[in-house]
Amino acid sequence: MKKQHLSKRDVEHIAWLAHIELSEEEKDLFTEQFNEILEYFKKIDQLDTEGVEPTYHVLNLENVSRKDKTTPSLPVEEALKNAPKKDKTFIKAPRIV
Repeated sequence: MKKQHLSKRDVEHIAWLAHIELSEEEKDLFTEQFNEILEYFKKIDQLDTEGVEPTYHVLNLENVSRKDKTTPSLPVEEALKNAPKKDKTFIKAPRIV
């Protein structure tokens, strides 16, 4: 039998933190699955990564943001056209406090 990294009690705690309820069968299943995942990480830890550059993203992406362009704003009348309630040049909203 493989070494257990997480116990059923650990899974119950994780479920409590996530605010989810698990049946006994799900607790057993997730305990097994979490431990299998941690076994994969253990295998990855055994790899020789000497001389391998750190990868911060698996795809070679660059910033895809567009350039900012200034444009004229909507006229006040146009901006307030569909507002249900207005007060001069403002949208009137219900009091929250």
